[in-house]
Amino acid sequence: MKRIAVSSKSPVRRPAFRHPGNYFVPIAERAKRSVISIRAKLRSPKPRRLNAFWPSLSWPFDEEEDSATESVGTGFIIHRDGYILTSEHVVHDAESIQVKLHSGSKYPAQLVWSDPTRDIAVLRIHAGKALRPLPLGSSAATKVGEMVISVGNPLGLEHTITTGVVSAKNRQMSSIRNKKVYEDILQTDCAINPGNSGGPVINLNGQAIGMNAFVVKDNQGLGFAIGIDSIKSRIGRFLTS
Repeated sequence: MKRIAVSSKSPVRRPAFRHPGNYFVPIAERAKRSVISIRAKLRSPKPRRLNAFWPSLSWPFDEEEDSATESVGTGFIIHRDGYILTSEHVVHDAESIQVKLHSGSKYPAQLVWSDPTRDIAVLRIHAGKALRPLPLGSSAATKVGEMVISVGNPLGLEHTITTGVVSAKNRQMSSIRNKKVYEDILQTDCAINPGNSGGPVINLNGQAIGMNAFVVKDNQGLGFAIGIDSIKSRIGRFLTS
């Protein structure tokens, strides 16, 4: 009987991240260059309940009794000239704001526009070079069940990627106590934690369809983002300037 030679060497295979099923990898690689981290020094210490918009709708861990002197969040570039979109509560009452790009470069940021009621803010940095904006999609065209990724800096851990689906859309919420009105809300099961505020929710075309806003306290897998269409209608001048 003829013997068959068996090689002790493992067959050469392509890296797992190149597998066609790992479709989030190229999306995350492109998006990370447009997502930034934000640290805002507050004018005066604020209780950590700053992010608690409702008794049941808030950021986890806001029960801590100490005070925050710094706010940490996320944002994403919307114009090559240095305009950045984020949540207003991240930079509310900030004495100074510092932005860190994916490259590690840090820049002071200026608050150029905000809508505290709808929790939207636009910052600007002067990087001395053209920046890469994140493409904006349409929350209206988004369907329930679409796969999405969330990019942010949860608990200060930069450029964290989580995945999920759009669980529901067209939610509306408001709080008289905190004077917040949220329209065109997307519900997602992407993991969202403190520090994700202002980060993008991105579809499989690599487009931002929403901006992370808040989560349901003490419940995993239930987050909410402001639909990008309602944001674009208010920040149009920063997209075309």
